[in-house]
Amino acid sequence: MMNTSREKKKRGGSTAVGAAPAGAEKSVPTPVAAEKPAKSGGKGRPTPKRRDAQAARQRPLVPSDRKEARRRNRERVNEARSKQNRALMTGDEANYPLAHAGPERRLARDVVDSRFNVAEWLLPFALVTLTLPLILQLVSPALYSKVGLTLIIVLWAGVIVAVLDLILLRSKVRRAMVDRFGSVPPGMVSYALLRATNIRRLRMPRPMIKRGEAPRA
Repeated sequence: MMNTSREKKKRGGSTAVGAAPAGAEKSVPTPVAAEKPAKSGGKGRPTPKRRDAQAARQRPLVPSDRKEARRRNRERVNEARSKQNRALMTGDEANYPLAHAGPERRLARDVVDSRFNVAEWLLPFALVTLTLPLILQLVSPALYSKVGLTLIIVLWAGVIVAVLDLILLRSKVRRAMVDRFGSVPPGMVSYALLRATNIRRLRMPRPMIKRGEAPRA
């Protein structure tokens, strides 16, 4: 009997050691909040406040310092103009004004510059022919009566020759345009005729070929 009680005590003691105490709290795992996936295609910046947005909309389009704005605009215009003038002098076609840009206008210029044009001397010739009779009338009226009619005839003869030369130039320009581009672009003939009336040294853009040379490709 004593042995039996001892065995019960041993068993009871082993059970007390292995079991958890009665007052101990069970540890419960804390739930972790799942991370929300990032929205795709978001702005990536905070939304501005309403008053900030209204202030931005009410901002004037005209700068506060108008004198400074006009000065900067004037500088930009002058810089662009000087750049175009340098291009006209040096033959930099990439910076030509729109009135002289394009392969069609380049061909028209080359056709004019490759020949001798009577029309370029028509204006100086007309000035001399019209001024000389006035001088003769003041210096020697008798000589004026003899030479005045001759000078008028010479002037009209020069006009007729210049017109005939412009007609030949017109045909040459049209033929060159058709050979290269298949048709005559509008305004190219008048562009070439107007250039032909200017003295070669005063033409803008400056001639890039000499007289007698073929137009550039």
